Amino acid sequence: MFTDDAHTATLASWNASKHHPFIQALQAGTLPLSTFRYYLIQDHYYLQAFAKVHELAAQQTTDAVAAAQLRAGAQSLEDGEVANRQTFYRELDITPAEIAATPVAPTNYAYTSHLYRMLVTAGTPGAIAGLLPCYWLYAEIGAELARTGSPVPIYQTWIDTYTANDYTDAMTAQLALTNRVATPENMSALLAAFQKSSWYECHFWQMALDHETWQL
Repeated sequence: MFTDDAHTATLASWNASKHHPFIQALQAGTLPLSTFRYYLIQDHYYLQAFAKVHELAAQQTTDAVAAAQLRAGAQSLEDGEVANRQTFYRELDITPAEIAATPVAPTNYAYTSHLYRMLVTAGTPGAIAGLLPCYWLYAEIGAELARTGSPVPIYQTWIDTYTANDYTDAMTAQLALTNRVATPENMSALLAAFQKSSWYECHFWQMALDHETWQL
């Protein structure tokens, strides 16, 4: 299956994500809250684009099953991950004004631009493959972190988000959808989309640690 091949091809970057200092510090409870705040604000922009790519990919395809699954994925995102973020925003006093005043960081801009590019150049299947690492990698990271948890309640809540049944169910559905749209003809393009997204996922953590800006 496509997902088996894709997972094997990205083991190095996925392991780098799982053992990234951001993730290790979050689990240990030593991640500065200022860094988590930065991550959440940037992730707000990422999730907006993530949902939009779902919607555009659903509009573009003639596959009714794929369109329905994409729309269901966007709704699951809104009901679960995005809803949980509102609790984090209140706890950390992240306001709409602060979010609006914070530019999208370079790595975030590049990652979300990549997702839109995959839709344009490789169609709905390319977008689906580009979206999958976010679903799948977070589920794997959540499962690994859940073994020991985090001593910081807000970090534990973040971990719990990605082990909840609604999240893992959405991830499983997205795996099946990706295998559904993968064909011998588009396999190479889909693998490239998946690999690039996996690379960006790892660099997203570093972006947060660095509090990356556009300044030279």
